Amino acid sequence: MSVLFVTGTGTEIGKTISTAAIAATALGQGRSVAVLKPAQTGVTPHEAGDAAEVERLAGPVTTLELARYPDPLAPATAAYRAGLPPVTPAEIAEAVAKLDASHDLVLVEGAGGLLVRFDAEGNTLADAARLAGAPVVVVAQAGLGTLNATALTALALRTYGLESPGVIVGSWPAVPDLASRCNLADLPTAAGAPLLGLVPEGSGALPPHDFRAAAPGWLAPALGGSGTCDGRGPDPADAA
Repeated sequence: MSVLFVTGTGTEIGKTISTAAIAATALGQGRSVAVLKPAQTGVTPHEAGDAAEVERLAGPVTTLELARYPDPLAPATAAYRAGLPPVTPAEIAEAVAKLDASHDLVLVEGAGGLLVRFDAEGNTLADAARLAGAPVVVVAQAGLGTLNATALTALALRTYGLESPGVIVGSWPAVPDLASRCNLADLPTAAGAPLLGLVPEGSGALPPHDFRAAAPGWLAPALGGSGTCDGRGPDPADAA
């Protein structure tokens, strides 16, 4: 796949770090990578956003933001409060097509979950992915509550006619509890798609060199990685 949308089952679950892991793995294989953040919320004009964080961790990727809003809210609400125009699915799809023409892989990181509104008409990341004709990988939590949230996201994807290559656990705990361990077996059923990655908690704090070296071991071969996604993969510190 040359274009991949990345969504989450919620906020603050490791979506940006998972995107960086995919990007780092692709760069390590000699592929050119672009990262598109359609709507960056919750940062000022001079602060680094999610795309910049992906670049810091993964390496030399092309980054692009279509809009930036200061309030840490859903894009539609943040745009309204800032008095700025919202981002439309057509604008996202157009940007994806342009980046796809000059890169081996384009990663599109959404804001929050799949159905968070981008504009007053209720358009979402799902609408943009459908217009772009691209699959959507789901980043989920490890523990209690993740099965329901993942199943709901998978249902929404099917409703929109979107394909998903699988699900990534965005912050796999160093000492997983019973629910997290059981969810390794149950998440593929909830998602209706394979488990494609376990990104260790705290990975974003690794030095970039160590992050890039370890990232392929966190991802399954379907995403270019070498991981087994069984919860017994290498510790991120092993790359140091």
